[in-house]
Amino acid sequence: MIRFIVLISALLLSSGLANADPAGIFNDACADCHGANRLGGTGPALIPQTLKRMRGPNLEKVIMNGRAATQMPAFADVYSKDEIAALAAYIRQPLEELPEWGAEQIAETLTLNRDYLPATKPVFSADPMNITLVVETGDHHVSVLDGDTFEVLDRFETPFAVHGGPKFSPDGRYVFIMSRDGWVQKYDIWSLQKVGRVRAGLNSRNIAISHDGKWLAVANYLPNLLTILSTDDLSVASVREVKGKDGTPSRISAVYQAPPRESFVLALKDVPEIWEVFYGPNPPHYGFAHDWRIEGPAPQTTPFPIRKITTPDYLDDFFFDQSYEYVMGASRSGEGGQVIDLVIGQKIADLDLPGMPHLGSGITWNHGETTVMATPHLKDGTVSVIDMKSWETVKRIETLGPGFFMRSHENSPYVWADVFFGPNKDVMHVIDKQSLEIVKTLRPVEGATVAHVEFTRDGRYALVSVWEDEGAVIVYDAATLEEVKRLPMRKPSGKYNVWNKITFSEGTSH
Repeated sequence: MIRFIVLISALLLSSGLANADPAGIFNDACADCHGANRLGGTGPALIPQTLKRMRGPNLEKVIMNGRAATQMPAFADVYSKDEIAALAAYIRQPLEELPEWGAEQIAETLTLNRDYLPATKPVFSADPMNITLVVETGDHHVSVLDGDTFEVLDRFETPFAVHGGPKFSPDGRYVFIMSRDGWVQKYDIWSLQKVGRVRAGLNSRNIAISHDGKWLAVANYLPNLLTILSTDDLSVASVREVKGKDGTPSRISAVYQAPPRESFVLALKDVPEIWEVFYGPNPPHYGFAHDWRIEGPAPQTTPFPIRKITTPDYLDDFFFDQSYEYVMGASRSGEGGQVIDLVIGQKIADLDLPGMPHLGSGITWNHGETTVMATPHLKDGTVSVIDMKSWETVKRIETLGPGFFMRSHENSPYVWADVFFGPNKDVMHVIDKQSLEIVKTLRPVEGATVAHVEFTRDGRYALVSVWEDEGAVIVYDAATLEEVKRLPMRKPSGKYNVWNKITFSEGTSH
């Protein structure tokens, strides 16, 4: 910490910025929205953990020019370039200590929409199961699309930097959205109204909803906490400090639900363990004494008992088989992966997955006499296809660059895979599920990032994002692969169809 502050001071002096008063500027210009402690308010937290996407001069540009369609004003006419540079350097410094952030502090942030009136039935005529939500990160909004006409039924503001994918209640009525600075927002799709929001962490990764729709688990980077909320009123049900078996604190890389097991499964960032947190009334038999660490009183009286499973390596990302008995985990080194049997709590197989696979975006489908899982790679132009019985690699499909997302649908013969990184980021590959060959390569907007596909409920249409600030959602006929319509959007990062998500479609990540 001291070396970092000395380095910042040296940089300020060498650039002639030593006379600036960044702390004073922050107090005058930023504290009302971002909090005097820089941990956020109506605006996001301004600490290194939440500003990673604003590298280099990007932060200075935002301070100078503001953000369109948000409450962030421009300060170019208020402060000099030197003062803005000093302010940006100040904001990038880590805090000397973090405040206590437990159940009491979380509960104090709960805000409910006083004007919210729940509807007894949808206030629109569209099929409520064919609603698609489009997350627009360009100006922090979500558009609610009719999946048949592609009309925008509503467009509502979200907290800063939505991340990890919205989660729907089992009946498809409510959706829960999480931002990187820990805010969890509840929205009523039937009523087209925001219900409320609460800050479950300071820097968060993603959320998962229980299969019965009662609980929402929030994975936090900062502080090292697992927060479980009641979906009914966003009240705090449990806050658990995350420490490994040896007491090492850890961030949570991700949390997922395992419906048949009535549990949440956590990937830990800083210890070689995965956790299983049970929310059902009858947790499994506690005979695996060497694997179990129960926090608090006896298991039968403890809500959300935790099972800690030691793994041979750190696992940053997961994929489940259809039974949710097996977890496929990606190694942090990017040199491979492993399969963990959740019943016995041990590794049963290694995966030949070089190139850092993005397992969180993996999908499955029937291929011949078996089921396969396919995942893009983050470091090379490859899609790996894995047999989920033998755990062997069936094929490596060469693409035009590293990808991030894959999608398909039960009613489609094709898999769509983007090329998210590199000079071919404007490419979308379409792959035949049976031949495992690329049958078409789309370039809908030359030079733009083209990514993330979602299907309509029936699989008739595929929606593709042009991931730019002045971007679009492009609607394709999923059979002919011809463009049908373009919907202007502000950096549409992801799209989520109600039916596909609540039915755990084989073509979508879970």
